[in-house]
Amino acid sequence: MNVNEIREQFPILNQEVNGHPLVYLDSAATSQKPIQVIEKVNEYYRLHNSNVHRGVHTLGTRATEGYEGAREKVKNFINAKSTKEVIFTRGTTTAINKVAHSYGRTNLKEGDEIVITPMEHHSNIIPWQQVARTTGATLKYIPLQEDGTISMEDVKATITENTKIVAMVHVSNVLGTINPIKEVIDVAHKHGAIVLVDGAQSTPHMKIDVQELNCDFFAFSAHKMCGPSGVGVLYGKQKLLENMEPVEFGGEMIDFVDLHESTWKELPWKFEGGTPIIAGAIGLGAAIDFLEEIGLDNIEKHEKELAHYALQKLNDFNGMKIYGPKERAGLVTFNLEDVHPHDVATALDSQGIAVRAGHHCAQPLMRWLDVTATARASFYLYNTKEDIDKLVEGLEKTKEFFGDVF
Repeated sequence: MNVNEIREQFPILNQEVNGHPLVYLDSAATSQKPIQVIEKVNEYYRLHNSNVHRGVHTLGTRATEGYEGAREKVKNFINAKSTKEVIFTRGTTTAINKVAHSYGRTNLKEGDEIVITPMEHHSNIIPWQQVARTTGATLKYIPLQEDGTISMEDVKATITENTKIVAMVHVSNVLGTINPIKEVIDVAHKHGAIVLVDGAQSTPHMKIDVQELNCDFFAFSAHKMCGPSGVGVLYGKQKLLENMEPVEFGGEMIDFVDLHESTWKELPWKFEGGTPIIAGAIGLGAAIDFLEEIGLDNIEKHEKELAHYALQKLNDFNGMKIYGPKERAGLVTFNLEDVHPHDVATALDSQGIAVRAGHHCAQPLMRWLDVTATARASFYLYNTKEDIDKLVEGLEKTKEFFGDVF
């Protein structure tokens, strides 16, 4: 399936915005959805809508089979050992919070260390700030190199015998940095620490094998990988999950309830209190089918080619500041001299080009970059070099417009 055939699977791309053909370059925020996913979610609501695990009627059975079938697809997609290690959540943020509050608050004490990096999304900073405040643990940061990468020398210097948790983004949503996550995990494990990987920006774009990485926890969201919003996954090693207490209580996650005490279901259901995101999980399963048909290796290769092409084009652009390393995932974050990134994004939108502008939920990283905000163009399997050419043309018009204004 070539890129033009792929684009035909995404109905939203076939429209005009502000009188121009849509050029969507904001997939790091959320990806668009192929018709297969849209139809699968629609089919569930039209034909199978029912609660899961509870009813013995036909619709309940269909819903349960779809929901648990999606869990099996996730297990295979990330190569988990068992479906017991796959917990459906509302997204990456919820998954990280589950680990922080269930594992972190229980296992940390004063003098222990939590190690993260300055390039983390707020979702992988604030939960650990709260855990550190509650437990007395210390929050430490691996320093960044000038190009926005981390060095293994700094990793080894930062992680100590007191480190109990390392929480790190796999791919930066701002810099496109691809962290040496397997090597970091090896160092952390030698010191007896567990590792949580924020895979929100890696899972849609490259093949993930949690057993090969040997990570203890791995979190990602469906909406960034052609799936529905409002659903995601927490992977955790079974032994760790079995020793963790749930943080949400109610229906579905219980085994026995008495007036004064209760017991929990086995994995993974003890962490899925209440009616789950059934349609979302089924849609995620359809998204996995779609991505695997195309091939994650093909997607990764395509995006790296686009990133390389975009860097070439934008490096030749006078007055352009680009952030991040040369070797990167499929996004480019930049600022246009003397033009606020919000103005850049607004001007591009008037030409039908969608990019992100702001701090990207990474304010500490913005301060490290010594800026308040940036613009970001992010690419996915449906983008083309022509999209990047239109971005460059749009930036030229934007610069010309604001040059005339000032």
